[in-house]
Amino acid sequence: MEKGKGNNFKKRRFQKREKPEFDQKMIDLARVTRVVKGGRRFSFRASVVIGNRKGKVGFGVAKGNDVSIAIGKAVVEAKKHMITVKRTNTTIAFDIKEKYGAARVMLRPAKEGRGVVAGGAMRAVIELAGIKDVVAKSLGTSNKLNVAKATIKALSRLNQEMVVEKVEKKDKKEKKESGDKKTTSAESEKSAKTTEDKKEKKDKKK
Repeated sequence: MEKGKGNNFKKRRFQKREKPEFDQKMIDLARVTRVVKGGRRFSFRASVVIGNRKGKVGFGVAKGNDVSIAIGKAVVEAKKHMITVKRTNTTIAFDIKEKYGAARVMLRPAKEGRGVVAGGAMRAVIELAGIKDVVAKSLGTSNKLNVAKATIKALSRLNQEMVVEKVEKKDKKEKKESGDKKTTSAESEKSAKTTEDKKEKKDKKK
């Protein structure tokens, strides 16, 4: 019996843990107070960024009586507000400027091998989104929550603008094709008329 117990313990010890679906980084953890009739109530506020490093990223903020409870709630909140980021190879397609509250952020594409040139909350969001080469700058407040939200907003806007760009390109292509068709039809009509005129002239000569 004892030998069996020992083997089971070893199996449990060396059993591989399953990798979580999303990586997570805690941006901020603060102790907050709420004044009530009997005095003050203390709780914790956690700000967490989660992502799969393959184009999906989310940000969540939550409060709890314990640190672990606050982090758990924040992760659930972040999963609810996930966004998909359109990447161009290892960077972004074009420059983006975005604002959230007093936070202003700027993201610029970089050459392959440059790495992530950013700090604090911006770096956490960009890395977990799976962007490997980018130059980013926070121009406004240093509030981590607002900077993270502004970065998420900028990345989601990148998505929308790429869709708009595709639609515009498609419209231009369709217009061009329709224009080409019109010109070809006009040319064919013109050539038909010229052939008819030539025939009429020949008949008159006869």
